[in-house]
Amino acid sequence: MSAITLLRYLLPRLRVDERGQGLVEYGLIIGLVSIALIAGLGLLTGSLQSVYSSITGSLNQAANPGG
Repeated sequence: MSAITLLRYLLPRLRVDERGQGLVEYGLIIGLVSIALIAGLGLLTGSLQSVYSSITGSLNQAANPGG
């Protein structure tokens, strides 16, 4: 089978075959959401560290009221 015959056979089938399209779209959506989450968490890192430091300080003061 020559390359031209193979292309004549495969190209029409590729145009109408959409079986994997939904899976690819879901994969792209998951990828974009994960990138957005990573970027958002990167922006909130400093704020989260200060909140946890404040909580830790408050708990330490409550555990050692005299010292």
